[in-house]
Amino acid sequence: MAYDALVLVSFGGPERPEDVLPFLQNVTRGRGVPPERLAEVAEHYQHFGGVSPINQQCRDLLAAIRADFAAHGVDLPVYWGNRNWHPMLADTVAQLRDDGVRTALAFVTSAYGGYSSCRQYQEDIARARAAVGPDAPVIDKLRQFWDHPGFVEPHADAVRAALAQLDPARRATTRLVFTAHSIPTSMAANAGPHGNRYPAQLAETARLVRAAAAPDLPYDLVWQSRSGPPHVPWLEPDVNDHLAALAEAGTTSVVVSPIGFVSDHLEVVWDLDTEALETAKRVGLDFVRAATPGTDPRFVAMVRELVAERTEPGGERRRRRLGELPLWDTCPAVCCVPARRP
Repeated sequence: MAYDALVLVSFGGPERPEDVLPFLQNVTRGRGVPPERLAEVAEHYQHFGGVSPINQQCRDLLAAIRADFAAHGVDLPVYWGNRNWHPMLADTVAQLRDDGVRTALAFVTSAYGGYSSCRQYQEDIARARAAVGPDAPVIDKLRQFWDHPGFVEPHADAVRAALAQLDPARRATTRLVFTAHSIPTSMAANAGPHGNRYPAQLAETARLVRAAAAPDLPYDLVWQSRSGPPHVPWLEPDVNDHLAALAEAGTTSVVVSPIGFVSDHLEVVWDLDTEALETAKRVGLDFVRAATPGTDPRFVAMVRELVAERTEPGGERRRRRLGELPLWDTCPAVCCVPARRP
């Protein structure tokens, strides 16, 4: 199929203090998150002036993609729409329609499968198209990219750079800790036709990054940023609990690599750079947090390669990937549907 545009689809974030609570209410609507938890998370944003880094990071990525497309002769305009805050995806779809776009590809700033990381974005796209009406363009989501070299290699280089900041005399007691956003265990277990690949894909990314960056070091995959009602079980261990356990077991130094994320937004700069760092100091661990891909040229080029897989003859046969898990181009409508609430 020929496409008329690319849409960068992201999570969104507040850009002034008065936006914080409405944004969080959008994020958590229907999930039963206690008001006190919303107030706690809102305070995290206020530490940064009520501004999430994610929107500026999307602007930077948008500019980098446009420049990369222009340099390589890709004649596709690039738009941007968010799930939870302005520019809202429905407004972007309306702009696409007004600009005469009939078919578009969507690059979602999440590398993995699962409900929150993939299926929900597809639902958001469908909801935005329905809001715009029958003239809304068709929008097809690009595939997941957890094991693409353009995602793995920047993470691996960041781990190497982080390790260089630690005392080499402590190498024997240094450990890699890979993190990703936790999800409810019921969501992780809800397979669908392809299986819920979120934990498995993350485990493979962790393996690939460690193999490229520091194959001699032990490593773990742990979880961060849980939310929701406290009685609902989520994937564990939490990164803070894990750091304390590592220190007790004799680890002296850690590199924490947020492989669940493509840029340094709030879940990175607060949950890791603030809370996890404080935990590490309290338990006596040397702690360095590795960077995320952001606008690394390899990550930006990956977006162009994913577009080429859909638009060029034989593009799918030229897919670059490093892992061994099953990979598919499109997801069926019943893939990663969330478990029903009791």
